[in-house]
Amino acid sequence: MNLLVTGASGILGNDLVQELLKRNHTVYATDLVNRLEVDVPFIQLDLTDSNAVEQTLSQLPLDGVMHPAAWTAVDEAEKEENHEKVMAINGTATEFLAKYCKKRDIPLLYVSTDYVFAGTGEEPIQPDNTDFAPINYYGVTKLRGEEGVRKHLDRYYITRIAWVFGKNGNNFVKTMVRLGQTHSELRVVKDQIGTPTYTPDLARLLVDLMESDQYGNYHITNEGGYISWYDLAVATFEEAGMEVHVTPVRTEEYGESLAKRPLNSRLDKKKILEKGLKPLPDWRDALHRYVAILKKENQGNS
Repeated sequence: MNLLVTGASGILGNDLVQELLKRNHTVYATDLVNRLEVDVPFIQLDLTDSNAVEQTLSQLPLDGVMHPAAWTAVDEAEKEENHEKVMAINGTATEFLAKYCKKRDIPLLYVSTDYVFAGTGEEPIQPDNTDFAPINYYGVTKLRGEEGVRKHLDRYYITRIAWVFGKNGNNFVKTMVRLGQTHSELRVVKDQIGTPTYTPDLARLLVDLMESDQYGNYHITNEGGYISWYDLAVATFEEAGMEVHVTPVRTEEYGESLAKRPLNSRLDKKKILEKGLKPLPDWRDALHRYVAILKKENQGNS
């Protein structure tokens, strides 16, 4: 297939491009800057410019669009001076792409987030749940993107992910390893519950979806059950061989961030199996692989 990947320089975009190339798909990559680790046709494109999107993409022989590009700085999104820009990137630009895909009669895969839900209670959230109630502005804009996709398309994949970590970009695991080099004690919240998502594993399943006709809403994280950020921190230090004492605290004890975070990020993933797709590996296995990369990088920098 000939596929467009938006946000190709990002934490997920890089891995998506590499996974597609492994399977001999033709990849067209877009972003504001090119930080790709592989050589593919790259188009510098502002997705918030509808005319540029239409003119640029109409020249490409596309069979589908994979759209992980987003404003993901959750706390910065909460600042009023950023609201217009965040909505343009996460909401309006996604609808531009949906309209384009409708016109070309090709599918769109949109990477969304658990933050479109309020995150209350303790029950796992079903992928077809429509009780949307985002508690921060980032979630509001990602929900707007989902609405744009559903409004214009029947052939779509809306994939909600959570607690993302991977090689290309900052993330919680990398931050813990960095802090563990200078701190013997850390406080980490224990009342926010979910499951991590490792981008190389995620990229594999997203491409599996794109190669199928199993359209609809999906929740995708690694397997291995539901854990807290505290549990992930402890496991990270175990994998890294670091002696760091982690104190579990409640969100209100930790201190307010600009954006509220959901306490319940439990995403139900049974639909993956029901559709005959292969789930992601256990999160601990993913963590082991990722920390090994961080260790190697740190040794190379020392």
